[in-house]
Amino acid sequence: MRVLVKGAGDLATGVAASFFRKGHQVVMTEIAIPLTVRRQVAFSRAVYERKATVEGIEAVLVETEKQLNDVLENKKIAVIVDPEAKIKDLYQPDVLIDAILAKRNTGTKIDDAPCVIGLGPGFFGGRDCYVALETMRGESLGRVFYDGTPLANTGVPGLIGGYGIERLLKASGDGMMKPVVKIGTIVEKGQVVAYTGGKAVYAKVDGVVRGMLQEGVSVKEGLKIGDVDPRKDSSLVYKISDKANLLGEKACEVAEQFFYGDIGIVVLAAGRSSRYGANKLLDNVEGAPMIQHIFDELKCFTMCTKVVSTRFSEIEGAATDRGIAVAINEYPERGIAYSLQCGLKKCLELHPDVKGILFVVGDQPYLKAETLRRLMKLFRDNAGKIVCAGANDVPGNPVLWDKRYFDELLQLKGDTGGRQILKKYPKEIMICETDKKELQDIDRKKGD
Repeated sequence: MRVLVKGAGDLATGVAASFFRKGHQVVMTEIAIPLTVRRQVAFSRAVYERKATVEGIEAVLVETEKQLNDVLENKKIAVIVDPEAKIKDLYQPDVLIDAILAKRNTGTKIDDAPCVIGLGPGFFGGRDCYVALETMRGESLGRVFYDGTPLANTGVPGLIGGYGIERLLKASGDGMMKPVVKIGTIVEKGQVVAYTGGKAVYAKVDGVVRGMLQEGVSVKEGLKIGDVDPRKDSSLVYKISDKANLLGEKACEVAEQFFYGDIGIVVLAAGRSSRYGANKLLDNVEGAPMIQHIFDELKCFTMCTKVVSTRFSEIEGAATDRGIAVAINEYPERGIAYSLQCGLKKCLELHPDVKGILFVVGDQPYLKAETLRRLMKLFRDNAGKIVCAGANDVPGNPVLWDKRYFDELLQLKGDTGGRQILKKYPKEIMICETDKKELQDIDRKKGD
């Protein structure tokens, strides 16, 4: 998905990182002089340093359309100085997340993108955004509001190590910011940590300086300029917070449900393995049973109805443990067509309104979740098409079938599966170019 995040502070960075790690494309907007306290875990740093790396993810400042496209093509996050997020007209995001955390809506509208998510107070789910997310620490953190609004800002930070407001460092006077200590420094209560407008700012608790504004920015008295973490763990300075990670995961979940929740996934795992000489799906491949590799890649597709078509009790148990529904194939001798139909019927039973079903074979252990996402994206953007993974314009597995083909799939016979229908509708096929290793299905043991 094309994702636009308004804001590039520490919470916005947690959101951006969550989407980026799942293979989505991310652009972030910022103001010309960012006032992010937790700079070491914020992509806003790229505005004045040109680049910023957080937990191995690199963000790059861009100023032109060409730079934007180059950065995205190189699998990095693009940051642009654009307070009004005008880039959305050019970028045309699928998902827009307002993560400015201004405690009010500064202009985001529900029609800014197909899926608009607002973080924190000031947003009303169903009115100015598709959903609003709760940002206040506590049991409700990350709560999704489809028709409602998060709690109002209390002005009191959440407790960390037993301390709340005492953790904050605030400007003592108007003027230039001049840090005395660096982020990551262990300080004591009463120690001078910075000067603002020539006036000293003192730490109110012992701990590690988790965040501090950059030198030279102009501040107003009372503005938050830093943060002391009483846990005294310097490694936390360079880690995205649990709060930011949770909000990022929730935002991803909402967006993927919005776009892909009406797609089912069926794993075909009932084959006789005649050429392999044993139940290959249970054989060890790089430290785990072959079928487990597929199951592991499906973990992140919580928004999809998932089914495995199998006749093996071991696979049935492994699927059930992972929350995957099972369609028992009692007649594997009837071939791939029957296995496919068992899975299709079960998927329709669980989700009658499904718009498409992705059929994955269990003997492709190198298949990646990112590839499955690309298949789904291509399917969503090309309604009615048959989307296949493939290489050099040659279709292979997996295949994502639109519901218009379900009746024909249910009429198939024998061991050729959906290939009969692919031959019938060559102009309806779209190829999602995929690494050849991912397309490899294992039919024989090594050395055979």
